[in-house]
Amino acid sequence: MDALLGIQDDGDPPFMSEVLSMRFAGFQQTFSRDLLASLVVFLVALPLCMGVAIASGMPPAKGLVTGIIGGLVVGFLAGSPLQVSGPAAGLAVLVFELVSQHGIAALGPVLILAGIIQVAAGFARLGAWFRVTSPAVVYGMLSGIGILIVLSQIHVMLDATPQAAGLANLLAYPQALTSALKQWSGEGSSGGCALLLGLITIAIMWTWDKKRPHSLRFLPGALLGVTAATLISLILGLEVNRVDVPSNLGDAIDFVGLSELALLANPALLMSAIALAFIASAETLLSAAAVDRMHQGPRSDFDRELFSQGIGNFLCGLVTALPMTGVIVRSSANVQAGAKTRLSAILHGVWLLAFVVALPFVLTAIPVASLAGVLVYTGFKLADPSVISSLKRYGRAPQLVYVVTAVTIVCTDLLTGVLVGFILSLIQLAVMASRLKINIVYDPEDESQAELRMTGVATFLKVPKLSRALDKIKPGTTLHVPLDNLRYIDHACMELLEDWERSHQADGCQLVIGHWALKRRLEGATHKT
Repeated sequence: MDALLGIQDDGDPPFMSEVLSMRFAGFQQTFSRDLLASLVVFLVALPLCMGVAIASGMPPAKGLVTGIIGGLVVGFLAGSPLQVSGPAAGLAVLVFELVSQHGIAALGPVLILAGIIQVAAGFARLGAWFRVTSPAVVYGMLSGIGILIVLSQIHVMLDATPQAAGLANLLAYPQALTSALKQWSGEGSSGGCALLLGLITIAIMWTWDKKRPHSLRFLPGALLGVTAATLISLILGLEVNRVDVPSNLGDAIDFVGLSELALLANPALLMSAIALAFIASAETLLSAAAVDRMHQGPRSDFDRELFSQGIGNFLCGLVTALPMTGVIVRSSANVQAGAKTRLSAILHGVWLLAFVVALPFVLTAIPVASLAGVLVYTGFKLADPSVISSLKRYGRAPQLVYVVTAVTIVCTDLLTGVLVGFILSLIQLAVMASRLKINIVYDPEDESQAELRMTGVATFLKVPKLSRALDKIKPGTTLHVPLDNLRYIDHACMELLEDWERSHQADGCQLVIGHWALKRRLEGATHKT
């Protein structure tokens, strides 16, 4: 303990006051860094919490409630100390579909059940298993989500209402754009001005990402874009849709009652809860792993992180807020701003709560189109086409899984797309695991001796291929079958080899199998043959 505190052992125990003084000095050093980092994360989280809520078809205040719970509760319990939790764009599509089909009342019970599933998974120490997901499926899921966010939020940038499906949003563009442009002919629509504000927000975010001075790297582009768009709209007196936030935060809280819990009798809602729990957990733990690579501090405890996320989503369900995950955008901002402990994530929740309670009138001045611009920019970054080229080094199969997953999500829904991606990944795994290369090599000095060389996995799926190879063996051949290059051989292939020997004994054929190699492979013996 003395070594941890930096105290030299000179034979006499240190005075308690000296120990406390050193601890306080260490706390002061980390506190100043955590305080600054929490302010940076707060500035990043404020527009994103409201923007994700709008993209989810929910009031902006719901996103702020989730951000507050993510900071105050999950930040305190988290197994990944520097990860920041809150509403995530990755779940916006799932929530939008759920609310569109079953109403806002169904969201609370679904979130409660999803939180219970996550808590149970954390207790069962399943944290690492939620990370056993093909990267091609994960990237395809994020890309599909990004495309859907762009397709829906462009409508919001036009001060219009998005459709429930991605393709429907795409087909509705001509009418929405025509209606927005009518503003310039004096027909009263606010879509034209709203579109300009959204484009200004995107332009500022893009420019800030590319040209940001190093000394101001802690300032988020989203905050600058939203602030600029808000000031422009106020100075010019533009009549556009603005954020609707209640003056009392308690008005944004809708506690779940027994009548809402009864909705879980619907099998569709049960499946939604399972899907939400899985996707939220996978996104959280992948983010936690990414955060671990950004700093040299304590590593993440995935089971504890899963448990804390479950508690957070359970509480969000009780008050009918948005679901939460560990969010890589806010977490990376936290690390880059110099955060040292979990205090930064907790304080960012404090600032969100204080801002909503003390300055709600500031939020009501923000144009909805500007927040939609933030989400459009985020969606484009999620749907990064460069992922296809990065997957190329692993072969064409991962690229196919990525594209099919993303396209299926856009054309159908999130759950279907993810399931299709998993099925394709399993098919790819089965194909890779069943590959078998077969060569027959004759001894150039003795044509009666040949070797059947097999590399890979010999299963019943390869019986036809192996049978065709055996049919080409010349009469009178002694066939040697070394098994050292096989990862596995099943009984179907072994029986085929033995049947071949029995049926060709009359032709003078013999079979010599590397039995010791087989025994080592089947029994796990460590001795060499």
